[in-house]
Amino acid sequence: MELINATRMVAGYTMGLEPSGRELLVVVIKGTFRFPQPDEPAGHFALHEKQLPLVMADTFTGAPGFSAPVYEVDFAPRKPRCDILLLGSAYAPQGRPMTRVEVGVRVGSWSKTMAVVGPRHWECGLGNVTATPPGVFVKQPISYDVAFGGTDMLHEDPSQHAAFMPNPVGRGFHKHIRMDWVEGSPLPSTEEVDRSVRDPDGDYLPMAYGPVGRGWHPRSRFAGTYDDEWLEKHFPFLPPDFDEQYYQAAPADQQVPLEHFRSGPADVLLANLTSEGLTQFAIPQLLAPVHVFPKHGEREDYTATLDTVVIEPDEHRFSLTWRVARPLKRNMFEIAQVLVGKKGKEWWQQRESVAFPIPVVMVPMGRPEPNEAEPA
Repeated sequence: MELINATRMVAGYTMGLEPSGRELLVVVIKGTFRFPQPDEPAGHFALHEKQLPLVMADTFTGAPGFSAPVYEVDFAPRKPRCDILLLGSAYAPQGRPMTRVEVGVRVGSWSKTMAVVGPRHWECGLGNVTATPPGVFVKQPISYDVAFGGTDMLHEDPSQHAAFMPNPVGRGFHKHIRMDWVEGSPLPSTEEVDRSVRDPDGDYLPMAYGPVGRGWHPRSRFAGTYDDEWLEKHFPFLPPDFDEQYYQAAPADQQVPLEHFRSGPADVLLANLTSEGLTQFAIPQLLAPVHVFPKHGEREDYTATLDTVVIEPDEHRFSLTWRVARPLKRNMFEIAQVLVGKKGKEWWQQRESVAFPIPVVMVPMGRPEPNEAEPA
């Protein structure tokens, strides 16, 4: 199959799989855009001179499974909703050190805020555990590494070990309150605006803007059931109770309907997520046409759906990802070409004059004459 990319962005394709075992042609288009320059209006947008490549495997801040996800693979077969993700840091207003800063992002009618707090730790005394007053900061990275959560693996009995499954890579969580285990351990650097972390065994909402882990709660519930019945009846396919919500990388409160970006450009406002304090720009409404040319049958025209937005304020850029999932009748070999983007009239005329698939003609080769040089 030939993929023709007529955009100035990146594009790729892969084979997806439904729980039934039916194969899908998945086409992904990804564009990277820069924030407006100071002399450009907030609504101005332009492609970044460096287009980010499609992500082929999940990446993390550290060891996989023991640190926060950063970028998730771009080839999810489908997303029922649009993920809004942000990878960045909190900045103290005007660069003045502060102990607590509220940060927020608004995209169209959707918004999310959180509090970012300076360094602090648990302190034990008089039979209770308290948090020390926070220190100051000017810039503090935001990720699930520094959100509430973590694991408690210090007990001598492994059956007493525990993990905070909404965020097992975070900090601040303790199941067992023993002074030598809790004293001096760090608290999270992020928390809800109206609910501070006060209890090591509390059920706090981990606060970050990045992707959540595939095995974390509640995302893991959508992965389906992998038991003996699955092995006997469904392996190697997905289980029947697999839910496509599993492909959503963003936490539930950062997922918006797919229609969110179909009514026009979406204004974006970032508060204390850049050194400027307030940053404004717009996510453009762009059409992403995809034309599929089967080997047998008529051309199929699709419009890819925008289902992933990744904002990176520290890099002054954002990326948009569009997707098409086309069910295959048998396999990938039934598709001759896929065109992503727009081509001019001349290209279409030339294509229509060429038969597809192009026949292969075998030309017999004679033995070389004695005076012809043999290849080395």
